[in-house]
Amino acid sequence: MKVLIADKFEQSGQDGLQAIGCEVSYQPDLKDALLVAAIGANRPDALVVRSTKVTEEMMDAGALKLIVRAGAGYNTIDVAAASARGIYVSNCPGKNSVAVAELAFALMLALDRRIADNVIQLRQGQWNKKEFSKARGLYGRTLGLIGVGKIGQEMIPRARAFGMQVVAWSRSLTPERAAALGVEYKDSPQEVARVSDAVSVHLALKPETRSLIGADVFSSMKEGAYFINTSRGEVVDQAALTHAMQTRGIRAGLDVFAAEPTSATGEFTDEIAREENLYGTHHIGASTEQAQEAIAAETVRIIQTFKETGKVPNVVNLAERTPATHMLVVRHRDRPGVLASVLEAIRTANINVQEMENIIFEGSEAAVARINVEAAPPAEMLDRIRAENPDIIELSLLGV
Repeated sequence: MKVLIADKFEQSGQDGLQAIGCEVSYQPDLKDALLVAAIGANRPDALVVRSTKVTEEMMDAGALKLIVRAGAGYNTIDVAAASARGIYVSNCPGKNSVAVAELAFALMLALDRRIADNVIQLRQGQWNKKEFSKARGLYGRTLGLIGVGKIGQEMIPRARAFGMQVVAWSRSLTPERAAALGVEYKDSPQEVARVSDAVSVHLALKPETRSLIGADVFSSMKEGAYFINTSRGEVVDQAALTHAMQTRGIRAGLDVFAAEPTSATGEFTDEIAREENLYGTHHIGASTEQAQEAIAAETVRIIQTFKETGKVPNVVNLAERTPATHMLVVRHRDRPGVLASVLEAIRTANINVQEMENIIFEGSEAAVARINVEAAPPAEMLDRIRAENPDIIELSLLGV
């Protein structure tokens, strides 16, 4: 199997891929047209990326079967285009959770103690204890979590260690689940913002979360509260955040931005970076040695499983529900041509097969096939299948 790695990737991962028999091409600086050309020339089976955008043009350039995002979010990959071409998209969820939670707390502490400003003045030869001895402290404060997935959950024990109370909201959080996590349930992001001294966002970027954190959330926050975002820049209405920083004293710690560069280095001219109330980092939430080694190992596991079984762990673009309306259950003797005759009859009836599996019984004498189809086959077709193939033991039709 050929694997093209188009971003920086740990040596342990490269070695792991070679150990399972992959032909690895490591070209971490490929982007845009260069990546299109490389895919066309090398025709890899699998593409591994981190922040690099993967476009429809890239998919058409070669014969990709699998795209692995060596990280959690996959918004830089055109998943719809991959799905239309039968290309699996997989990711490595949870492997960077601790690293991102650590950075979120680093930003929170940095805001509270104004660490960056301290450092700048020291480097300028200034001593200003009078100015910087005005921290609020985190003990006894309330941390609000918007999003309680793997990263959000890693925030909870860290908040407890700092003596903070935790309130939370997410689309899937219930009062019962909140109680199990030891946090106070809130029924909206606005309610989280209203009672919190610091709000930390941990949402995946999806159509329903784009710009979810907007003016209504920021207007609900306490004057001078802290706002942390280490998830995706696009989940925040950045103009509304800027306005809140300018008018309500909201102090923001951001690791992600709506218009950040896609390359590892480059110019960053976003106006928000000039705001006095902003402490920013360079989308480095997952960038610890521990997280990257774990992600590399998971990437190897995904590709090895695909190579050896054809199955893809963590696949993100399989249909949760197909258009199938009926299931054809065929109990049959395990003989050549049995299923071929059934499928030919379905094709002749112009009915599309959505899913299919064939389960073999011990001894390989008999099997059961389950064929999900998008319409009910005519009764006369089923009668003909039964009559024409003596190796069919039983045939039944079920609704799905």
